Amino acid sequence: MSGQIAAWHAEHLNFARLLRLFEEQVMRFAAAETPDYDLMRDIVFYLNNFPDVHHHRYEDEVFERVARLDASLRPLADRLVQEHRVIAACGARLLELVESVIGGAVVARAEVEAAAASYLVYYRAHLEAEEGRMLPRVAALLREADWQEVAEAVTRKSRGDPLFGPAAEERFRRLRHEIEREAAGAAASR
Repeated sequence: MSGQIAAWHAEHLNFARLLRLFEEQVMRFAAAETPDYDLMRDIVFYLNNFPDVHHHRYEDEVFERVARLDASLRPLADRLVQEHRVIAACGARLLELVESVIGGAVVARAEVEAAAASYLVYYRAHLEAEEGRMLPRVAALLREADWQEVAEAVTRKSRGDPLFGPAAEERFRRLRHEIEREAAGAAASR
């Protein structure tokens, strides 16, 4: 596995971890408990912003390249790129609902639950398609020169990861703490 694919896989694992943390809050909401809306907002904000300014740009570059190399991958590549837009739209709506609740608006529980469930299901299915169907083909098709060209194109268009990267933004300090708490709990249970 190339270093680039390993990094891509690691980002997917980070996204899945955030989706689990988000789902925990949604489950609290569904059980008529009070979830941590600020944490929910930070997770959705991150998942809506970082992937679009870095991760998806990387994937879009890679998908276009592999579809040119193997035309049979064009439908999958196009679908995955379209899913990036759908996930962004679902996330924007979900973020709007969560921010409304934080702001004191009366929002129907069913509306928040439906938006959250749709987001979780869609995002997870998307990650599974990328991991199970696209990454193996990418690994087989792309050579070092391809990866270098992709990296250069993405570098021109992107900035670093504001949560998992070395220059984490202050906005995500609490979310990073929750992730570290979850990781410590998982390590302790082994």
